[in-house]
Amino acid sequence: MPEAFERGVRMGVDVGQVRVGIALTDPDCVLATPHQTLTRDPNPRKAFDVKIITRLCEERDVRTVYVGLPRSLDGGENRSTEMARDYAASLLRRLGSRGCTTSVRLVDERLSTVTAHQSLLDSGVSRRHHMDRVDQAAAVTFLQTAVDHGVRSGTEPGEQVHG
Repeated sequence: MPEAFERGVRMGVDVGQVRVGIALTDPDCVLATPHQTLTRDPNPRKAFDVKIITRLCEERDVRTVYVGLPRSLDGGENRSTEMARDYAASLLRRLGSRGCTTSVRLVDERLSTVTAHQSLLDSGVSRRHHMDRVDQAAAVTFLQTAVDHGVRSGTEPGEQVHG
């Protein structure tokens, strides 16, 4: 049975090789907004970025984290897809070890980075400043899509990550 979509803050996490973009919604899931960009910790044992996200989930009482799943245009999986799945599993383990009940779900993020670059250009951000903001903007794009779907359907979108 699908999980019901209920009121509460949602987080979008756009995972890249170097950076992790974070976006958050308000408790009513009306609007997703950029929050911050983290440098990805290359050491999975330390994973400072995962620790920061976990702390943010605790502080903001995040109900669900949506991790962007970068599929190829034909819907297939690739190395980036595997990286996102591994990251989501690591985040879920960290949340669980802290007793946090935040769920983690994978959502399709195809074209979110392209859309983010275009949105930044449209809002007057120079190309040279895109790298500072594009990961957050991509997270906003797929987070807003996910919560809009959840509000309409009444169920949590995406693929549940299990420990």
